[in-house]
Amino acid sequence: MKRRQLLSLVGLTGLAGCGTAAAPVPPSSSAAPSSPPVAASLAPALTTTSPVPPTPTPARPAGSGRGGAVEAPDGAVMLGSYLALGGRTLRQSLALRRGQLGREQRIVHRFYPWDGYVPTSEPDIADDSVLMVSWHGAPWAGILDGGSDANIRSVARKLKGMRRRILLRWGWEMNGDWFEWSGARNGSDADDYVKVWRRLHRVFAAQDVTNVSWVWSPNWNSSPEESWNRVQRYYPGDDYVDWVGISGYNFYDESPSTLFDPVTSLYGSRKPIILSETAAVRDRTRYIKRLRSWVEDTPQVGAVVWFDTDIQEGTDHNFRFDTDSASLSAYRTMARSPHFSG
Repeated sequence: MKRRQLLSLVGLTGLAGCGTAAAPVPPSSSAAPSSPPVAASLAPALTTTSPVPPTPTPARPAGSGRGGAVEAPDGAVMLGSYLALGGRTLRQSLALRRGQLGREQRIVHRFYPWDGYVPTSEPDIADDSVLMVSWHGAPWAGILDGGSDANIRSVARKLKGMRRRILLRWGWEMNGDWFEWSGARNGSDADDYVKVWRRLHRVFAAQDVTNVSWVWSPNWNSSPEESWNRVQRYYPGDDYVDWVGISGYNFYDESPSTLFDPVTSLYGSRKPIILSETAAVRDRTRYIKRLRSWVEDTPQVGAVVWFDTDIQEGTDHNFRFDTDSASLSAYRTMARSPHFSG
């Protein structure tokens, strides 16, 4: 997540991204805890809505043959979220959304630290759901010199031991300037990011990790907007990437087309696209309807992950979709659409 008004969040240890900006690009930063502390909701949510009868489970679309261990569906998209709802555990949050939407989350997004505690299982997440792990990056020098190889091997073994399909999103939004693993904070040399990514990939391969798909996930635009920081400079290569992700929020009332067309046009013919972080802070109902239409008209997209939280530290933004009946209805309609049944 990219938000210029959140510069103070860069120092937090539990960082989640949320990025956006419009020209002219203001300074930016973003962060959220991987296990957010319980806090008061920023706006009332419709948590008392009567449960929606479960949608009859349609035959899951066949795989497209793209995406690695987590294969992209053919002709449909997977819909999921990062869930951190004030006053609720992950299990309680999943139950609330199940009742509101009449379906499970197809993807559940979690944030893991670079070298802190990484779990060996996620028991609250349904076996049939895909786990997406945003694994924090770190300054590149300490990875390139081999000093982090033991840590990388440890995480690789833990993810392998989960025995479930995982979307692994390492070092996201590297083309921004708000994370310690960004190009702007590592010598302004995107080539080294590519070397780091490939090193991680090799270490995982040496541990025979076969249940992980690699998600390379830039921000929708770059900060600073300079030639060395173009998103293409950070791409590790088709042999090292299974999905291409994009972070994009409508902080300045951007449309889904503005947020997602550029990266999709660059890589959508080569890799399935996942909207790895998105949510609305302006006119939620309108944004959700426009997002649904854009996704339905963009066959390159294989997954959408909503940033569903009202306890993002350091901001008064509320990213939940159930703060009013109209936005909840729009999101429910999207979630129950056959196109989002992947």
